[in-house]
Amino acid sequence: MNTLFEYLVRLGDDSLILGHRLSEWCGHGPILEEDIAMTNIALDLVGQATSIFKYAGEVEDKGRNEDDIAFLRFDKDYKNALLVEQPNEDFGVTMMRQFLFDAFRKPLFEQLTKSSDKHLAAIAEKSLKETKYHLKHSAEWVIRLGDGTEESHGRVQDALNTLWRYTDELFFSNEVDADLRSKGIVFSSEELKATWSEMVKEVLAQATLSIPDNGWQHDGGRKGLHSEHLGYILAELQYMQRAYPGMEW
Repeated sequence: MNTLFEYLVRLGDDSLILGHRLSEWCGHGPILEEDIAMTNIALDLVGQATSIFKYAGEVEDKGRNEDDIAFLRFDKDYKNALLVEQPNEDFGVTMMRQFLFDAFRKPLFEQLTKSSDKHLAAIAEKSLKETKYHLKHSAEWVIRLGDGTEESHGRVQDALNTLWRYTDELFFSNEVDADLRSKGIVFSSEELKATWSEMVKEVLAQATLSIPDNGWQHDGGRKGLHSEHLGYILAELQYMQRAYPGMEW
């Protein structure tokens, strides 16, 4: 198994699928400035996916480029976390999903800037600059909505209750991670989860929101086992390349 390739696919798929989800808001934002902000964050995420997949293609060394990896795989070959494929629903759900992911992605990229793989470290360093803004943006909205009106508080609490069950998978670890940790390419998921947990609890406290305590957790995305939502995303995402193979702008 090419463990670095597997890890890069996981990393890139998170960015690609969430970027596509956010792009669905283009032209539908609650206010003009927020419409533009979400579109820009989507572009950042797709840009990250492009860089990651390009490197993944080089690591795999089978002649596939970033477009091949992004558009020409079956659903079981995508290794994104289930969290990022969940539907946008209302603005509160979108911001809560974004916050839970950003709070994970920022310390992850901070870890990866110290990776022994210099190419991955460079990608992480560039992506970290963008992710710091993403986290600031989503955290401010979670606080504003949670500590806002009775209506906004109720909606984002419901969003948290629904999305929390997908958070544990963000810290999924298997033989891929073990091999890369032994080489100094990636680092401890336990340390990452502790940092994430502290950050999330601090923001949710400011937002007057309560973390669900039912213990429900879902996983499978890292293993290629997805919700039905990914199928609809891929039908749209892959249409042009499936209909017109090899098409380029």
